[in-house]
Amino acid sequence: MGSMAGIWPLAVLLLLPLSISATAKQTYIVHMKHNSKPDSFPTHHDWYTSSLQSLTSTSDSLLYTYTNAFDGFSASLSDEEVKFLKQSDSVVDVYEDTLYSLHTTRTPAFLGLNTDLGLFDGHHTLDLNQASNDVIIGVLDTGIWPESKSFVDSGMPEIPTRWKGECESGPDFSPKLCNKKLIGARYFSKGYHMASGGNFFKKPKEAESPRDRDGHGTHTASTAAGSQVANASLLGYASGTARGMAAHARVASYKVCWTTGCFGSDILAGMDRAIADGVDVLSLSLGGGSAPYYRDTIAIGAFTAMERGIFVSCSAGNSGPGKASLANVAPWIMTVGAGTLDRDFPAYAEMGNKKRFTGVSLYSGAGMGKNPVGLVYKKGSNSTGNLCMPGSLEPELVRGKVVVCDRGVNPRVEKGAVVRDAGGVGMILANTAESGEELVADSHLLPAVAVGRKVGDVIREYVKSDTNPRAVLSFGGTVLNVRPSPVVAAFSSRGPNVVTKEILKPDLIGPGVNILAGWSEAIGPTGLETDARKTQFNIMSGTSMSCPHISGVAALLKAAHPTWSPSAIKSALMTTAYVIDNTNSSLRDAAGGALSNPWAHGSGHVDPQKALSPGLVYDISTHEYIAFLCSLDYTIEHVQAIVKRPNITCPRKSNPGNLNYPSFSVVFANQRVVRYSRELTNVGAAGSIYEVDVTGPPVVQVTVKPSKLVFKNVGEKLRYTVTFVANKGASLTGRSEFGAIVWRNTQHQVRSPVAFSWTQL
Repeated sequence: MGSMAGIWPLAVLLLLPLSISATAKQTYIVHMKHNSKPDSFPTHHDWYTSSLQSLTSTSDSLLYTYTNAFDGFSASLSDEEVKFLKQSDSVVDVYEDTLYSLHTTRTPAFLGLNTDLGLFDGHHTLDLNQASNDVIIGVLDTGIWPESKSFVDSGMPEIPTRWKGECESGPDFSPKLCNKKLIGARYFSKGYHMASGGNFFKKPKEAESPRDRDGHGTHTASTAAGSQVANASLLGYASGTARGMAAHARVASYKVCWTTGCFGSDILAGMDRAIADGVDVLSLSLGGGSAPYYRDTIAIGAFTAMERGIFVSCSAGNSGPGKASLANVAPWIMTVGAGTLDRDFPAYAEMGNKKRFTGVSLYSGAGMGKNPVGLVYKKGSNSTGNLCMPGSLEPELVRGKVVVCDRGVNPRVEKGAVVRDAGGVGMILANTAESGEELVADSHLLPAVAVGRKVGDVIREYVKSDTNPRAVLSFGGTVLNVRPSPVVAAFSSRGPNVVTKEILKPDLIGPGVNILAGWSEAIGPTGLETDARKTQFNIMSGTSMSCPHISGVAALLKAAHPTWSPSAIKSALMTTAYVIDNTNSSLRDAAGGALSNPWAHGSGHVDPQKALSPGLVYDISTHEYIAFLCSLDYTIEHVQAIVKRPNITCPRKSNPGNLNYPSFSVVFANQRVVRYSRELTNVGAAGSIYEVDVTGPPVVQVTVKPSKLVFKNVGEKLRYTVTFVANKGASLTGRSEFGAIVWRNTQHQVRSPVAFSWTQL
């Protein structure tokens, strides 16, 4: 019984084989009390293995043992086994494995990054080449295409000696494909393997290896840290020199996503390994729904990473423009939304009445000529014809014609394939109210133009009212210096934050629309199985694309300021973000064309140049994060699940909004007065004096004390308190307002957005 000490009473063990032999199994993540390990076990792995062996008759139930990102293991378990585990004093809780989804050259110039040297701080260029050679970005995604020119080792120095990672081999992947640029490539498939019943890897294209056969992982990794590649383009579009944000940083790829998504057990294993390997930045362009932090795989792994000094950047999700649609909202994670670039790919749809409308497209074929052809809409055999769903179009009605397809439900490029397969010669992809005026370019398989909702409505009306509607499509290539830009992408997920209403999310936005980056040559640019084209680069959109931009910029800040904590880097990125576009207007929202707000853009759009020298930062220690968790309605066990420490005692409960965060979310609910305090650290010059500037709605009075901060020394910390008072008698149920608190002097502007709401979420 020595091997079972501290786990099960003998009477229960004798009954187990009779109770659980025939039930179906699935994957669970088991959170263990780390310090409960009996001395008879040399390691926690031995303890977990013995625990499972005492519980189940199968020897392959254990998937992963977690040692860094989490205290516990994942295993294939039956309902009865889960029930027994939950009864153990050594088990905190058992969670069902969660399925997460991917959040699917001009950019460095748009962000103000000097092509050769890195960041320009306004006085001189800081050479970050050598410094960023020591920074390692870990990318958890669909793997890597190592032959991509974005991962060429162009004379890089030796790999940092602290690196503990490796390149794993597979049927289609040799460790020799790694180099001094791509220094790590691993894969984690046990959770996925278990969920698919083992059938998943029997297809030749699904070999167990680090190789990227989807394209998403190669795209995100090259966006963060791709080497400089001349003459890059997608079939002639966006031609020029492509490079990642931190072009001289190292890349380590962790493949955790497979055909139908990314399982939490595999993600946690990837994070666990990346932390042990020695990455400096973790980039995760994936996520699920909103859950309490103690049940959020990514949040739990990210907490350990933060403690180890690793900056974690995650995509906010593509569920906008709906409110409260965010993923990855833990305050120790950088939550990244998406905006547009000042580059576009115009395409034109000319109607038979000579009216010409502008849209976008990445179509690169022969085109459809200059003569208009018939135009059809909603001519399908069923109610999905307007959406151009598979099987919804009648060939005799669309053959030889241009088809108007409503955006939504199925993938945009699939709609074009449906039109082509039904005999159509072109497609107008028309937005509905949900996508508004946002235009996303795609590499369609037939001539196709995407248009906004207003133009779409005009075209729909033309088809309906004209007895012989006709159209011809044409394509304008690549144009630069588009105005206005940036604009918040309609798909970018929005606040408020439903997990912790007092923490404003997203944190900021970065470029996420029509982004050119490296691509897997195992799949065509549309990702459709019928697309046989091969390209080394692809143009994609999503918060998946904005996330690695921030990961790469964070790597540059890490190189410039190696002693800064992840929260200091995060603060620098947030407080220097801008909220004015290139037409000198406030940022706009593509969903409706109106002005955006912090629930959509957070602190604003990233500005790498200014982030290099923020003047002041809001730093947050692990102890402060623990106090924040204690302020939530979590049990001590739930807090321990996240922070992985025994004997936690919570201080006197405070408001979660008192976390030293670089932004503010004020929820009045049943109170008129909310008071928060913050602490600023001087990372600028000695003898710096800052004065506060407050903007806010008329229905709230905002008082900051003191109104002036005098920093005598670099590294000095000073506190201030903000009191928010809502006006009496104002009927504001369901309403939200916004403002800002800015500390400024002649050199710096340290800006924090403020969101006000009057009801609980």
